[in-house]
Amino acid sequence: MPPRRNEKYKLPVPLPEGKVLDDMEGKQWVLGKMIGSGGFGLIYLAFPTNKPDKDARHVVKVEYQENGPLFSELKFYQRAAKKECIKKWIERKQLDYLGIPVFYGSGLTEFNGRSYRFMVMERLGMDLQKISDQNGTFKKSTVLHLGVRMLDVLEYIHENEYVHGDIKAANLLLGYKNPDQVYLADYGLAYRYCPNGNHKQYQENPRKGHNGTMEFTSLDAHKGVPLSRRSDLEILGYCLLRWHCGPLPWERSLRDPAAVQTAKTNLLDELPESVLRWAPSGSSCCEIAQYLTCARNLAYDEKPDYQMLKKILNPGGIPLGPLEFSPKGEGVNVHTPNYQKVDSQKAATKQVNQMQNRVVEKSVHSERSAESHATRRKVQKEEKLIGLPNKETAQESTRRRQKYRESQEFLNEVKSSPQKDSFMQFPDSFYEPHPDKFNKSRHPSWYACTASAGMEVTDLESSTGFWPVISQFTLSEETKADVYYYGFTILCLLTLVGLALYFL
Repeated sequence: MPPRRNEKYKLPVPLPEGKVLDDMEGKQWVLGKMIGSGGFGLIYLAFPTNKPDKDARHVVKVEYQENGPLFSELKFYQRAAKKECIKKWIERKQLDYLGIPVFYGSGLTEFNGRSYRFMVMERLGMDLQKISDQNGTFKKSTVLHLGVRMLDVLEYIHENEYVHGDIKAANLLLGYKNPDQVYLADYGLAYRYCPNGNHKQYQENPRKGHNGTMEFTSLDAHKGVPLSRRSDLEILGYCLLRWHCGPLPWERSLRDPAAVQTAKTNLLDELPESVLRWAPSGSSCCEIAQYLTCARNLAYDEKPDYQMLKKILNPGGIPLGPLEFSPKGEGVNVHTPNYQKVDSQKAATKQVNQMQNRVVEKSVHSERSAESHATRRKVQKEEKLIGLPNKETAQESTRRRQKYRESQEFLNEVKSSPQKDSFMQFPDSFYEPHPDKFNKSRHPSWYACTASAGMEVTDLESSTGFWPVISQFTLSEETKADVYYYGFTILCLLTLVGLALYFL
């Protein structure tokens, strides 16, 4: 029987060390020392009685039986995250691992007249919140690496009818034996958004509004709408910004949920400029801006294109190496001293050399004479990728399409790469504009302003040709394409009319 959700959760009285727990499958576990506690439960080291080991490889999560979060987490593992199911998924997707902790068993136990629920899990290492508290923001390559790994996890749980709903640094833990691996833990708020293949309906409920962790929760959660896949993607986007750029702009207003909701709405409505101007000195948030733009334009019940999102964060498809975290007191740009004094010509040569291999491998550049038509086909393709379902109103569909088009046009402008310019200028940014006039050149859209997750990021670096620019714009390439297209069409029509009159 599920617990009564209307009862206030209480932290349980600790169980004695050495107590033996019998799980539902007949396995016995000996409690070790308590290593943590949350708002509703306790965490102990655990040892299987048949395999005593001084170095515990398991933990036990404990709460009162009438509490709800551990029950929800247990149901998630029983329905969607069995060990054999995860193993098959890893083989099918050809992953080296999937960042979901292994579930070993569960059961009930009694102590001092109270009934306890427990769950035995794989032991994990330090969480990213502690690392962030020690080191501050993370390197950009590390942030993008974390984003790709979390997309792997989200794709799996979404395909199994669940959303996580509470992605944050405190719930991302490194492996205990392998700290190069990262795991998304704590499924106490996991929500079954698509039971038996039937997606929940969009319905706002102010009485259930503002649920989740206030800094990162999605706009749907602020409105009391049942969580969906786009909620998880939005939450992950806020986390990427927090890890790379530092405190979010609404963190001073956490006691006012309505103000937080308004600030998030403004950020998403002004994409990508709202994120691009937020980049730390000497780096950029272009990949995160493009990721959030895609997440923002998803319909409520639309399935995300996970592979496309991972390509945005890791455009070169480079195999993910070990996680790297900056030493305390050093930001994402620790290897780039005096970036404002870098000679622009040397910087240009450096970036061209870094771009060369990936540009050749991708072979996405078309002939210059066909660029205007390629631009048109590219925009149409991107609109299909971010397509909207028929369930949304025509007005909402039009608004989303127009916003996405404007966002991509802006990103296409930003991606220009003149050989002698080193800095871009946005309102309220910390960049110093280059005194020379800016020129523009063109690159394919999905290679606009992206950086490799395996490379160090400097103010002038990017893996696929993003070069910080722009203080003045001429006509956009899309506008030029339209002019050429319609001009050519009119010329053809006039020719046909002239021929018709001649023969008549």
